[in-house]
Amino acid sequence: MSVTSVKSSAVGPPVPQSVSAVKNIAISSENYKYLQQEIYRESGIVLDEDKHYLLESRLMPVARAAQMSSLDELCTRLRAKTSPGLARSVIEALTTNETLFFRDMAPFEALRLHMLPELLAKKPQKLAIWSAAASSGQEAYSIAMLIKEYGIGGCPVDILGTDLSEQILERAREAKYVQFEVNRGLPAAYLVKYFKREGLDWQLKADLRAMVKFKRFDLRQSMLGLGKFDIVFCRNVLIYFDVDTKVKILTQILSVLNPGGFLLLGGAETTLNLHDKFERIAVGSTVVYRKG
Repeated sequence: MSVTSVKSSAVGPPVPQSVSAVKNIAISSENYKYLQQEIYRESGIVLDEDKHYLLESRLMPVARAAQMSSLDELCTRLRAKTSPGLARSVIEALTTNETLFFRDMAPFEALRLHMLPELLAKKPQKLAIWSAAASSGQEAYSIAMLIKEYGIGGCPVDILGTDLSEQILERAREAKYVQFEVNRGLPAAYLVKYFKREGLDWQLKADLRAMVKFKRFDLRQSMLGLGKFDIVFCRNVLIYFDVDTKVKILTQILSVLNPGGFLLLGGAETTLNLHDKFERIAVGSTVVYRKG
């Protein structure tokens, strides 16, 4: 999701595991390079040379689940290409991004105060919004809650959430979150209004779930089959790609944006020096990009 490395703070905390479950946590240089190549081939993500700890901490649970004694043994099995499920588990472990409700807040304020009023002034038949790195669904459902609060009235809104990981999308579709997750960014009033308690978890109500559809999608693929959009959230994902891939993704996003449509990127991301077809607009403490 410059040639930018995967940053451990951006992809979420490593899952704590017992060190004794994997006898040899360290991974050889040869196998590290092999995984760099495989991760890039399967996901486009660039993993820099100094991310051994991130790689090892993410793959420890995979090795343990497969009853392997070392990460090098895991790589040996991957090289044999006899376990496609194992290969998927490795990619899933390394591409699942941290997310939270109303992350950074400023982009959602820009949606409420600038983008929605401008788009609705054109009296569209419907609005289409894409959360391009949906992870476990918090961003897409934050958009849905904001739309509900805004009170669009008779204009239908379609929200699509996509991610490379089918496993994480299953969590998004379920829309059930633990207390820690709803404590991160979600206003207490929204928790009471849009969720119901189920045991120790919080279940998003059915009317909000119905507003969002989720689909597995690789951002490097052609986007034309996804339809056209008025707003694209592609936040905190471009930082994981090399320059050529960033340019390709931005070009494709431009092709699926309706005229006057908006793109939102992460705080550390920009179209500058990558693509000149987006108009940069400062809105409060954030920046949005509009297609001319």
